[in-house]
Amino acid sequence: MKIVIASDLHGSSYYAEKVKDIFAKEQGDLLVLLGDIYNPGPRNPISKDYAPMVVAQTLNSLKDRLLVIKGNCDSEVDTLISEFDFSEFSQIFADGLKITLTHGHKFNKDNMPVNAGDVMCYGHFHTGFITQVGSVIVANAGSVSLPKDNSARSYLTIQNNVIALKDIDGNILDSKKIK
Repeated sequence: MKIVIASDLHGSSYYAEKVKDIFAKEQGDLLVLLGDIYNPGPRNPISKDYAPMVVAQTLNSLKDRLLVIKGNCDSEVDTLISEFDFSEFSQIFADGLKITLTHGHKFNKDNMPVNAGDVMCYGHFHTGFITQVGSVIVANAGSVSLPKDNSARSYLTIQNNVIALKDIDGNILDSKKIK
C-alpha cells in the first residue's frame, strides 16, 4: 500500500490540484490530508489562487481514497462543502505499521500521544522533516501551499516500510526506514 500525505492547503485551489496530480503520479492508494484544508487562519497570508469551493470540488473527487484530519483552522462549516469527514485524530494500520495521523497543534514531536505506534505524521508548522523520538519515526509533511522557514513545498509518502519527504516535483528530500 502506498500512502501519500500532505498538509496545510489553506484554501489554495492551485495547490489542491497539485496534490491531486502528485497523488496520481505517485500512484497512491490512500491520500491523507493533515488539516487546514480551506481557511488561511489569522497568521497566514492568503494562499495562491485562494478558492475554498474549488478546493472542495477537487478533494470531493478523491473522497473514496481520502482521509482528512481536522486542523486548527478547520471548522464545522467546512463539512458543508465536503463530501468527506474530518477526523480529530486517526490511527491506521498498513503493511504491518501502526501510523498515527494528527494535525500537530496538539500532538507533535514535543508532545507525543500515548502509544503513537511506529510512525506519527503531522503538519501545522509548515516545515517538513523526518526524525525519531524514542522508538517512533516522527514526520512533518510541511506545507504544499505555504511553506515556512525557507523549507520546500513538501509532502510525505509511506511505502514498503520507508517514509520519504519529497518536494512537489517528487524529489526525495529525506527518507527513513521504519522497521
